[in-house]
Amino acid sequence: MTTENEVVLKVRDLNVWYGSFRALKDISMDVKRHTVLALIGPSGCGKSTFIRCFNRMNDLIPTTRVEGQLLFNDVDLYAPSTDATEIRSRIGMVFQKPNPFPKSIFENVAFGLRVNGFKGNMEEAVERSLRQAALWEEVKDRLHKSAMALSGGQQQRLCIARALAVEPEVVLMDEPASALDPIATLAIEDLIRQLSQRYTIIIVTHNMQQAARVSRETAFLMVAEDRAGYLVEMDVTERIFTNPKHERTEAYITGRFS
Repeated sequence: MTTENEVVLKVRDLNVWYGSFRALKDISMDVKRHTVLALIGPSGCGKSTFIRCFNRMNDLIPTTRVEGQLLFNDVDLYAPSTDATEIRSRIGMVFQKPNPFPKSIFENVAFGLRVNGFKGNMEEAVERSLRQAALWEEVKDRLHKSAMALSGGQQQRLCIARALAVEPEVVLMDEPASALDPIATLAIEDLIRQLSQRYTIIIVTHNMQQAARVSRETAFLMVAEDRAGYLVEMDVTERIFTNPKHERTEAYITGRFS
């Protein structure tokens, strides 16, 4: 049983439209603090749309309409008084492809801190973030070299360090390893497990084995006849993969449909 103080994100009857197209319908769930929640489901079921609701990224898409309730520490994310910029510093985002800025490694990590008017020791903050992203030892002697010279896996860990620098509570990851080789992917997965001790992480993945390896809970989304994404079930990951409640979940996990 989830107690009230364990829940960091509450979703109630969430519906998202892009113009006249409904991308998500009637989704409700609780996301626990300091856990890893994996979102799985076929392409087009709205997984990316769903996580972008949490940091208001969908606001940047014209004609988007969000209905329902999303609470972050019991604060309504879509209340008129809620500052979307502040929300994005507390709910960080890591995208599918590494997207470092064409700046030095140091400046990539420092960017968000500078934007937020950070007054502390910048060197210490950058080092702390790079250590959390398990990248410090690899880059400490070239902090002022271009981030673009890093490998793909290193660039993705740099993007994670950049997200962590502003000390968010939640980190959203949209298929963070899909563009990486198997070795870099395992490094990212190890990192996710470590970070879950301090952060709440929601990861979108098409890789069933990855979801099983890194997450504590898994939510399975499907596409309805009207092409809107909806939540089939959400449960402890082990149960989802060994004894799901719904036949559709089992069929998807076992590869009988995608």
